[in-house]
Amino acid sequence: MSEVKDTSDRGIFPSSTFISIVWKLAKTSVIAGVSVAVIALTALYAFQSKIVYPSGLNGGRKNVSTPGEYGLPYQSIDIHTEDGETLKSYLLLHDSTSPDYANKTILVLSPNAGNIGNFLPVVKYLFEVLNYNVFIYSYRGYGHSTGTPSEKGLKLDADAVVKYIENSEQLSKSSVVCYGRSIGGAVAIYIASKYPSAISGLILDNTFLSIPKVVPYLFPFLRPVTFLCHEIWPSEEYMKTIPAEIPVLFLSAGKDEIVPPSHMESLYDISKSSAKIWKKYKNAHHNDTITFPGYWEDFAEFMTEQVTPIGK
Repeated sequence: MSEVKDTSDRGIFPSSTFISIVWKLAKTSVIAGVSVAVIALTALYAFQSKIVYPSGLNGGRKNVSTPGEYGLPYQSIDIHTEDGETLKSYLLLHDSTSPDYANKTILVLSPNAGNIGNFLPVVKYLFEVLNYNVFIYSYRGYGHSTGTPSEKGLKLDADAVVKYIENSEQLSKSSVVCYGRSIGGAVAIYIASKYPSAISGLILDNTFLSIPKVVPYLFPFLRPVTFLCHEIWPSEEYMKTIPAEIPVLFLSAGKDEIVPPSHMESLYDISKSSAKIWKKYKNAHHNDTITFPGYWEDFAEFMTEQVTPIGK
């Protein structure tokens, strides 16, 4: 009998050796992918403070302008925190014996990037045009202040600043209004929540409900890992505790590209203030709201009509 040859193509079926090699490669790829993901998430957790607080941006830790450069009289004040950091600050006071003394003080809580020197043109306007005392300080790790910024640290900074104000002969007898922009708004809300008796008003410019709720707006791909945020700033919770007698002005940019405009709307809705005022600048962005027509008129009107000087 002649031999019958198998003409089927055995080559179409991988050998067991080939399958083993492919499996090992696949397993190695998965392990590598998981390792990269773990490293990325670990880095996100470990370095998020540098992302949330870019204190060194644009040389913010080097040169800090002084009010003197703007022709303003001021005192350079060092505030010492409970954990040993030193906060550099500027205090601008009007003559309390003057007949036109307003007896109101703006506590400026600065936005994130840069340093307090960058905000001095606004300080000049508050002091010279609106005629209010002004206190502005550098958060820890910003400007020439010592330390490293964090939520816990910035709250300790705020505690030390409020203590300074309460012990100041002139400021303690003045109606103090917290004016916070962006991250400064979160600090302002914290202060008004913890020290309501020390505050006579609150002005918020483009601030947020919380850091974890901002992350998906800026980085949609990070939405699944917002649980890794250890910098929280739960402003929506703090807002609920601010007494109704503290007036609040909300200044919102309609085209804010950093903080969802809906966050400011929600904070407004949450506020229990009996004198809460909403102002929206529909074409404004996060950093240019202060340049829009009506902004400073709205600011001045709030300060005049809603904030009563102590003793009157």
